[in-house]
Amino acid sequence: MSREVKKAAEEFLEILKSSENAYVLTGAGVSTPSGIPDFRGKDGIYKTIPIDIFDVDKFFKDPERYYKFHKERLLSFKSAETNIVHKVLAEMEEKGLIKALITQNIDGLHRKAGSKNVIELHGSMDSYVCTKCGKVYESEHVEKVLMKKEIVPMCEECGGILKPDVVFFGEALPEEALMKAYSVAEEADLSIAIGTSLVVYPAALFPRITVEHGGKLVIVNLGETGLDNIAYRKYNFELTEFFREVKSLLEAI
Repeated sequence: MSREVKKAAEEFLEILKSSENAYVLTGAGVSTPSGIPDFRGKDGIYKTIPIDIFDVDKFFKDPERYYKFHKERLLSFKSAETNIVHKVLAEMEEKGLIKALITQNIDGLHRKAGSKNVIELHGSMDSYVCTKCGKVYESEHVEKVLMKKEIVPMCEECGGILKPDVVFFGEALPEEALMKAYSVAEEADLSIAIGTSLVVYPAALFPRITVEHGGKLVIVNLGETGLDNIAYRKYNFELTEFFREVKSLLEAI
């Protein structure tokens, strides 16, 4: 298998080097090696909690319910470390091989790994926003409040409820992030989808846009995706194994 992975990694990098304007789209599969479970997989978060925990109407109706889950489950993810996939993608950007990174993930690990041009479609757990006045708080502030006592964190300015700066069900995706992603997808000649099933929209729309504008789609994902049929290449490997090979080859570039 290692020889097969190495050959695939070599081909992957050749495709990447021959492109002039490539971007990456990442999904939950990129963060699972860091110990962050996905939502809908066989061991996903939704197997143990009700799916409406991220419903925005339910949040405002009973914020204590959400923050109880947040404290018990989500705070532990803040200690997650970046893995080799995050690190290699940051290195690829540093070497000029990719221009942007669009992610569906809310864990902030791409930025932590050193990626600069990151478009977070669903927001980030690194900050919280007052739902009344819009004041932004760093995650460290909210974490300290939650660790002292199990309450709903409130704004120090106006007393409004603080909410994680992520997109809940019933909310629109951030317009600025969407517009940036559309622009990146339209201008690119190569879309690389990593660790995503490509069935959740609008994220899955961006590789389609690139292909419709004459670009190529390369997929790195263990298992089928919703866009396998339009992919120029599909690498069906475990991500850490594949990107370990990619990293060793990047050192020569």
